[in-house]
Formats: sequence, C-alpha cells, structure tokens
Amino acid sequence: MPVDISVVVVHWNVPDLLARCLKSIVAEVKRSELTANVIVVDSASPDRRYHEVVQAFAGVELIELDVNRGYSAGCNAGIRDADSEAVLLLNPDTELLPGSLRKLRETLQLAPHVGMTAPLLLNTDGSIQSAGYRFPGIANVLFDLFPIHHRLGESPLNGRVPVRDGVQPLRIDYPLGAAMLVRRSALQAVGLLDESYGMYCEEIDLARRLADAGWTTLLAPAARVIHHGGQSTSQRPDAMHEALWLSRATYYQRFATFRQCAVIAAIVEAGLRRADRRATPARQAANARIRQRFRQIARSR
Repeated sequence: MPVDISVVVVHWNVPDLLARCLKSIVAEVKRSELTANVIVVDSASPDRRYHEVVQAFAGVELIELDVNRGYSAGCNAGIRDADSEAVLLLNPDTELLPGSLRKLRETLQLAPHVGMTAPLLLNTDGSIQSAGYRFPGIANVLFDLFPIHHRLGESPLNGRVPVRDGVQPLRIDYPLGAAMLVRRSALQAVGLLDESYGMYCEEIDLARRLADAGWTTLLAPAARVIHHGGQSTSQRPDAMHEALWLSRATYYQRFATFRQCAVIAAIVEAGLRRADRRATPARQAANARIRQRFRQIARSR
C-alpha cells in the first residue's frame, strides 16, 4: 500500500552520522503522523558498521550496492524501490528538525506544478547554510576561483537566494542536494537523476530539467534540516575536488552557450593555474585534468 512519503538516505562510510540521521527521521515521522518508508542505500562502504545501524531501527530497509557509483546512482536505486508520490532524498550527515517533514510535503502539495521542495539547511551551530540558489553561470566560477569578500560570495551576485521572512515558501532554481523532496510524477516526466555526474551537480541538472519542463522548485524555509556537511566527501579531498569541477564541466556543456563555455574555460584555466602555486602534486595533477576537460567543452560547443 502506498505511503505518504518515502525517505531515501544515500550512505557512504559515515555510520555514526547515519545513526543520528535515522534517529531524526524516525522521530520526525512519528511527530508528523505521516505514513512513511525509510530506505538506506549503501554505496559499498568499507566500514561495515552501517549494518548494525540500520538493524537498530525497525522497518528501515537496506539496499547495498556492489560498487560506489555516486550519489545519483544511490538516489535512483532508492527511488525505484520507494512506494510514494513524494520522495525525500537525504545525505546521511543531515538531521530533520521538528516539523520539517510535514512542511516539506505541504509545500509540495501547494500546486500540481510544484515538482520539488527543499528545506532551509542549517550548519551544526544552527546558522544558515543554504536557502537555495539560482542556476550557475560565469559569475559563480569567478567567485569560486578568485578571492572576493565573503559577503559577495553569499550574495545574490553569486546566485544565493535570500531567505526573506523565513516562513513563506519562495521560488528557487535549485537546492543543495543534501535534502530535497521530489514529486514522483515529475521524475517520471523528466527522468531520474543523471548518473553520469557521479558526484556533484546532479541536483542542478535535475532542477534544470524540471524547470525546462515547466515544473517549479520551492524553498520551504519553515522546514529546517541540519546539514553537518562534507563528512563523506572530506575523506577523499583531491578526488572530490576533481569530481566537483568535472561535474560542473558536464553541466556547462549541456546548458551553457558557446560564448559562456569559452569564458568559463578561460576563467578555470587562469584560476586553477593560480591555485597550483600552493597545491600538492596530487592536486596539481587533478587541476591539469580539470583544465583539459574545460578546454574540451569550450571546443565542443
């Protein structure tokens, strides 16, 4: 029998955080009085303690992937197994705060064209981490690679969306992928997350496809989720740095114009050569591969 909401947690090698995440989900489902199924998708974690964690929560389903194919593949495995119209995709380093689940679902139900909703993400200390973004462009690459005042980096000039009154839902282009509630019929219309990204930018690609197909993405600022941030990816910093920029290259190749790709490639070339001055040999090698990929997209558009 279909449930009100399915919660999919994609896990890699952070069993202690997974336990905190699942504890918050179970408590929030009980508070919300919604029916839910909870699915943990493990992406071939070396630390096998996640078995004990999942077993400690009655009714939580575990899907184990043979290899780590990235966040998108984990999400898609959970989505295919989910049994609801609304699917909440979560990182394991998140914790749902009281009222977040019901508010996210209510916001998704505001109108039939709402395809995705997202909570206000908070840092561990309770400060605001992310309220959503505008689709990335040239300015975002410039701000990421060259020193700017932190206020500019957190401003609308860098695609950040203001929270406003912190209560009323507002339209955003895309959320941070750590927590997002997606309508199944919207996914059926545009397709699941693109697994070619592997890691990073998959939520931007999905939101862009939703927007292009006429779906709306809303921030529900009254729904609040703590995101401890980067606990899985920080275990492999050089690999994740390269994965981030290669995913960005894929996104720009698909959605940016020829002129935009040329300008972005030039900024990446200059910015990463500047970064190489203080980088380790491993990071310099990663930067070289990134620059080569951006040269390719500039030529291919």
